[in-house]
Amino acid sequence: MNEEAVAAPQADAGSEPAVVWVPREEWIKTQPQALIASCVMLLDSQGRILLVRYAPGQPIAGDWWLPGGMLDHGEDPCAAARRETHEEIGVELRSPLRLIGIDHRVDICGTGPVLDCFFDGGTLAEGTPIRLSPEHDQYAFVSLDELQDVQTAADVRTLTALHVAVTSGTAVCMREGRPV
Repeated sequence: MNEEAVAAPQADAGSEPAVVWVPREEWIKTQPQALIASCVMLLDSQGRILLVRYAPGQPIAGDWWLPGGMLDHGEDPCAAARRETHEEIGVELRSPLRLIGIDHRVDICGTGPVLDCFFDGGTLAEGTPIRLSPEHDQYAFVSLDELQDVQTAADVRTLTALHVAVTSGTAVCMREGRPV
């Protein structure tokens, strides 16, 4: 068997599927494609969530969200979370990051499916300097009670579920920002 070939079941009406071997590069074209992003939830000593606001000129200007972004080619989600946090708020995450959630969203701004990986970045020490990238124009620490009054880039239930995951040591699987 050629290791560069993959089994692709095919069936005629009313018959059992037959296995047909196709070249791997052809099979890959038939598989689902999705973008992958990493975001980091950072808390302050009071348990409030650090959010950043997208600056004018950004696709979702005025919306608040967690530091994070898309993976670079060949980058793993954890490395992307560290890189994006440093680029967006100037904070270097040194401790191990814990995966706290995955969210599958079917279509984001016409780009197609996105799989978001969320990580617990820990609690920021009092007085940690925040240096915003040009992509953002403000940051704030927001309590769960205050989230309803904030224009977030995605469903508030996402941030609430992630906050529960951080504080309880669990993880959450979501679809379109809602726990499943």
